[in-house]
Amino acid sequence: MRTVLRRSRATGPAAVLAALLGLLMVLGLSAPAQAAGLNDAADSLKKTQVYVDPAMTGRFSEDQADALAKKLKKADKPVFVAVLPDSEAYAPKTVLKDLRTKVGIVGVYAVWRGNAFDVGSDGEALPVAAAKNIAGASARSHPGDIDGTVNDFVDQAVRQAKGEGPQHSASAAWIVVPVVLLVLAGGGVFLLFRRAKKRKEEKARAELAQLRTVVDEDITAFGEELDRLDFNPGAPDADDTQRADYTRALDSYDRAKRTMDEAAKPEDVRPVTEALEEGRFALATLAARREGRPLPERRVPCFFDPRHGPSTTDVQWAPPGGAPRTVPACADDASRLATGQDPDIRTVQTEHGHQPYWNAGPAYSPWAGGYFGGGLLPGLLVGTMLGSVISTPSYAYAGGYDQGGSVDPTGGADAGEYSGGAFDSAGFSGDFGGGDFGGGDFGGGDFGGGFGD
Repeated sequence: MRTVLRRSRATGPAAVLAALLGLLMVLGLSAPAQAAGLNDAADSLKKTQVYVDPAMTGRFSEDQADALAKKLKKADKPVFVAVLPDSEAYAPKTVLKDLRTKVGIVGVYAVWRGNAFDVGSDGEALPVAAAKNIAGASARSHPGDIDGTVNDFVDQAVRQAKGEGPQHSASAAWIVVPVVLLVLAGGGVFLLFRRAKKRKEEKARAELAQLRTVVDEDITAFGEELDRLDFNPGAPDADDTQRADYTRALDSYDRAKRTMDEAAKPEDVRPVTEALEEGRFALATLAARREGRPLPERRVPCFFDPRHGPSTTDVQWAPPGGAPRTVPACADDASRLATGQDPDIRTVQTEHGHQPYWNAGPAYSPWAGGYFGGGLLPGLLVGTMLGSVISTPSYAYAGGYDQGGSVDPTGGADAGEYSGGAFDSAGFSGDFGGGDFGGGDFGGGDFGGGFGD
């Protein structure tokens, strides 16, 4: 009996200690949720594309987060959403760039921080302007509503984003990983690089074919202008300056045809349109000499359609719903605008039907660059789909291909692929300290997915 009593006394303090430890654990679990950090956010985004900081679960529940994660998994696009508190753990000026760096996947990153919403995007996945404007419209449609805003954004972004989501590859990891290991062991690194190079070459060929149709139309139009020209170099009233203008126009036409025939990649198109621009100015100069008018000022072509020839004046013009900007126009388009008519805009064929060339995508950058020149082009195309791409610091006006020392910001990675810290930080330059999208000052007053960067 004494032994039993002795054991009973011995176990008493242990039981009390266990109870105290249990109580401390309960108290710890019930303590207010604290902000986690960038590492937790990045780990979650890599796995489910959604992260909600524990401090924000009262405003965006686990059920809402799960539903959003399922939506993103089904969409299979590289779109990531983080819901974060207004905390020092997430620096307002760098949180977008920090998350993109830590996740390392080329894609679209949407962040709700405190009471503000902003996005960052790699151009390979979605043009920055498009991502920013979708975010702005979503935030203004659901003021203060996290669930409504992020779901609205995701619904629109996944329809436009390129590439595959990280869960696409993860779902087949049990097959892929062993195969990759075998390939690497057998010298597969070389094969992987060759495959990536082949994919880039196929993309370049497709874009060149797309450009070739448009450039051939331009060359044909210029050739028809030459055929219609009523000028005989041997006529008595023709002088040497007129013959020089005519020769320069013919040489430009021949150079454009020859250069296009030899074009092997999209950036080779730029010298073609440069030649056509020079040839049309030569014809304008010839016409002025023959008619006894002052020689024309060397100006860029008409913004609305470079086939109209050199511009004659600058006009105020705004795309539907967009901000006004000053653009060069030919006399006919300037007259149309002055009388309330629409200008004669050059359209090209896209997967969405005919669109103005500035909304047809980055493939048209070298085409437009040859006509308008690199320095002027971003100002003319500000807020357009093409402008949102070429306005980034690392983008040379050659369709995004490396040329003349330009740098591919993602190191060759496509949308949905891993690039690590190699990306253009200009697409992730949000500042949550400067107000949210609901404040009515989004994109400097520019419009939509193509008119504001």
